[in-house]
Amino acid sequence: MTGRLSIVGLGPGGPAHRTRAAEEAVRNAEVVVGYHSYLAQCNDLTGEHQTLVPGGMGAEQQRADDAVAAAADGFRVALVSSGDAGVYGMASLALAAVAALPSGERPAVQVVPGVTAATAAAALLGAPLARDFACLTLSDLLAPWEAVEARLRALAATDLALALYNPRSSGRPWQLGRACELLREHRCGDTPVGLVTDAGRDGERVTVSTLDDVDVGEAGMRTVVVIGCCATTRLQDWLVTAREVTP
Repeated sequence: MTGRLSIVGLGPGGPAHRTRAAEEAVRNAEVVVGYHSYLAQCNDLTGEHQTLVPGGMGAEQQRADDAVAAAADGFRVALVSSGDAGVYGMASLALAAVAALPSGERPAVQVVPGVTAATAAAALLGAPLARDFACLTLSDLLAPWEAVEARLRALAATDLALALYNPRSSGRPWQLGRACELLREHRCGDTPVGLVTDAGRDGERVTVSTLDDVDVGEAGMRTVVVIGCCATTRLQDWLVTAREVTP
């Protein structure tokens, strides 16, 4: 019997932001595979009847291969990610691994969407992503910084709100500052900026500032930085991007 692989987005943090489909996929799985902190994020859904396969940071391909192999062996498998599995998550690796199997050995697959870090951060800030926006990770683990900076330069020149993932870490503390420098070449210093750390989790922190005044030291790997566009204003404690812009 062919198994089933569910590639599950758990949302940004606690159970309140998980979908019912995500919860059912994890509960119904015989094998649950994920980064150890993601398994902890859904430990209220797992039990002794299930096999948990934890993995470490940087072992994403191994986790995808393990999940696909278990599903190909006939098990019901949940491969879990935080946020949405298709946005900087495990879906692309897992789908490529399934596609590489002979057609008769491929398990059934479903991708279960989740609330992304960008939309979770935006909700805490108000409505800064109400119009066109772009997401970009500042991490240079999967692309050289030159490529990341080229993309950032191109986006800085557009009037798009931005959601920056992985903005800063102890190993690369300078990249968010550099990103703000590039953005100031094209946007006013009073452009609204929001920093949201641990959205939906314990220790959740929200800071609203501007391009000129933002404290990049507040950001870490679990921070999403939202940069406004020309239609973004600060209304009371909210950042709000108007849906329509007057010519």
